[in-house]
Order: sequence, then C-alpha cells, then structure tokens
Amino acid sequence: MKSPRRLLASLRAFAFGGWRSRGSLARRLITIAALWIVVLLGAGGFALDRLLTTAITRNFDSQLEFVLTSLMAAAEIGPDGEVLLNRPVADQRFLEPYSGLYYQITGDQSASSEARDLQDLPSRSLWDRKLKVARHRDLQLHIYDSKEFPDEALRIVERDATLPGSKVLWRFQVAENRNALDDQIDVIRKTMIRSFVILGLGLIVLAALQAFYGLWPLRRVRRAIAAIRSGEKSRIEENLPREIEPLAAELNELLAHNELQAEEARRHAGNLAHALKTPLTVITNAATAHAPDLADTVRREATTMRRQVDHHLARARAIGRRSNAQARSPVWPSLEAVERAMARLYTAVTVDISGDRKAAVRVERQDLDEMVGNLIENAAKYGQGRVFVTVKTTPECVEIEVEDDGPGVPEEERTTIFDRGARLDTGKPGTGLGLAIVRDVAQIYGGSIQLEESEDLGGLLARLKLPIAA
Repeated sequence: MKSPRRLLASLRAFAFGGWRSRGSLARRLITIAALWIVVLLGAGGFALDRLLTTAITRNFDSQLEFVLTSLMAAAEIGPDGEVLLNRPVADQRFLEPYSGLYYQITGDQSASSEARDLQDLPSRSLWDRKLKVARHRDLQLHIYDSKEFPDEALRIVERDATLPGSKVLWRFQVAENRNALDDQIDVIRKTMIRSFVILGLGLIVLAALQAFYGLWPLRRVRRAIAAIRSGEKSRIEENLPREIEPLAAELNELLAHNELQAEEARRHAGNLAHALKTPLTVITNAATAHAPDLADTVRREATTMRRQVDHHLARARAIGRRSNAQARSPVWPSLEAVERAMARLYTAVTVDISGDRKAAVRVERQDLDEMVGNLIENAAKYGQGRVFVTVKTTPECVEIEVEDDGPGVPEEERTTIFDRGARLDTGKPGTGLGLAIVRDVAQIYGGSIQLEESEDLGGLLARLKLPIAA
C-alpha cells in the first residue's frame, strides 16, 4: 500500500506530467478533458445552485407574504383605537410558544401622539419576545433575514399600512424560522453535488476510454515498428484507421527509401572496389616485376583510379542530398553562372540561353550546376563555337536542351557514350565521366537525359529532364 503522500505525488505526476516534453499523449488528452469537465460542471453547478436556491427562497417568501396579506386583511381598529383581528389566523403555530412562526403589529409612536398609549399586537408564539422594528417606512413589501433571536435565524416580511378609522401607521411583520428553508437548500445541494460528482467521474472515465481507444492504433504502429526492427517484418501491414494510414504509408516509404539508399551504397562500394581492383593489380604486378615503365604505369593507373573515385563521389553526394524533400533550385541563375564560367574558359564560344526564366526544379543547386555545367562544357569543347540552351516547362518536368554545332554523335553510339570513361574524341582533354555523371545524378532525382540530333545547329542535342518544383 502506498502512503498518502506517495499516492498524492503519483496523482500529481499523472495529472501534470503530461505537459512535459516527454509526457504521455493519452495523459494530456485525459487531463485536458478532466479540467474542462470540472470547469463546465463547476460553472453549471454554481448556476443551477443559484437558480434552485432563488426558486425555493421565493416560494418560502410567497407563503410568508400570503400570511402577511391575510393578517392585514383581518386587522381592524377597536373602540379604544387599538388594533384587533376580526378573525384568528388559521395557522396553529401562531398559538404555540416559540413555534418558529410569528407575527407582530406595531404602531408608529414617533409619528402620532395617539399611538403612544397603544400596545403592540404580537402573536402568542412570540411569548415573552418581540420583533425589532426599524425606524423606516416600508410602504412596499420588505423581506430580509434577521438574527435578532440568538437561538434561531428568522426570515421576516413586513409592510406599513394605515387602517380605516385610524391615523396611526401600523407595521405588520410576519417572521418564520428559516431552518426549514436552509434544510431544503442543503438537501438540494447535497443531491446536486453527488449527482455532479458522479457525472464528472463518469465523463472523465469516458474521456479516458475514448483517449485509450482512440490512441490504440498508435500502439499497433509501435508494435509493428518494433517487429520491423527485430526483423520479423519489413513493412507496416496493419489495417489502420484513415487518420493513421498516411503515417503508416509515409513510414513504409521511408523504409523503402532507406533500403534503396543502403542498396545503392552497397552497389557503389562494390563498383568502386571492382573498378579499383584492376588498376591496383596492374600496379602491383609492375612493381613486383620491377618493370622499367613502372612510373608511367603508376601515373596511368592512378589517373584511372582518380576518375573512378570522382565519379562515385559525385554519385554519393547526389544521393546524400536527394534526401532533402524541400530541395528547390531555379534553373536560370544556374545557367547564367555556367555561361559566365564558359566565357572565361572558352573565349571563342558563344552560349545563348532562352526559354522560361521562372522554371525551378526539385534538385539541389550544386547538383544542378554540375549537370548543366558538364553538358554545356561538352557542347563548348566539341562544338564549333555556338551553343544554344533552351528551358521548357511542362506540367510534369522541366526540360533543358543543350545544342551545339559540332560533329554530333552517331545514333548507334548515343547509348554507349554514357559509360564511364567512354570518349569519342580522345584528342580533347577530359576523363570521359561528364555524361555518365549527368545521367547518374539525373536518375537519382527521378530525371533522365537523352541525346538527339540538333535540327537548328546540326550538332548534338542533349535533352535533360528534371522534376519540376512547386
């Protein structure tokens, strides 16, 4: 059994721990619902208590007012100017001493000299006591509470009136012990408090059940993820509510994306190892045989290895940046930057850019610069001095066409030219990796590249398609 202090601490931690950064979502929902229920039931209970208390008090006062009216109707002036009742009041409690129901008729002695010798007319229930008469005029009905008797609280209604045949202003008072009124109010309050407490607890339990039942699919998702981590499953295959289905779909897409990246990383590592294996074997054999052209062999094979490393590093960088779903790069500034660079490297080459200036692609800026830079550099290197770049926007993608006036590429070789290290003109400097890098990076972002014949310049036309950015 927990001590009261520890139990209170546990309840406090349950109620307010949900607002912390690592708190339970169900606890937060239950706490918010409980606080809102308490506020609403408290405000409603207070309003209902005021309403019922006012109604019961008004009914109690109405009975006293009826008795007061009957008393005034039965009052008359006697032969000596005194006040008399022409008929007895019906309630027998007026005849029983200290019964809790009293009346008193008092003349205003300060206003008339003839009232000074007149005696008050109290009910027998007052016995040896008198009701206090305040010095003010109550021409309208006046109702108030009084504690003038030390052993009981009174509810008093009073009114001033002048009787026929007398100039004296008479104060009519009817008082009743308000214990019966307070008992009725207490009974109603206790019943209402019990009812509201039961209702509040029921609503909180209902909110707890709703929170646990509503969040149960998330527990299923957690178990499914644990099963994926342990290797029992590869995807979330649970039948989930419509609100949770997008979350499960995104998680499955994330798993597929991670698997694809891991597979690409393994494939790149294998390709790089395979590409480096042959040059390393050649260098090792030459060194073992003490070949006279060892230095030339090392330089040649090192150049080959550098090309392979550069190629795979470019792919690795593109794959790493592809994970940014918010990537967005405007095409025109990238083309202008490449044009300025080409103007410095190839002074005899003219690069003309036209088309959609507002086009943007879902590609990182560095990768976009590398792709268009390789294409424009190839056009400037192998052309005769003219390069056309055209930007077109379609609903699905952005097309970047790079045309030159060079000899072009035969149709049967437009596929093999994308192979790593493939070069049709070995007289020009280069590594033969430009088009291969463009193809691989474009595919990583979901794009493509095609080689065609330029109708305007007669040389090669490279059509690069990249996904459009919103």
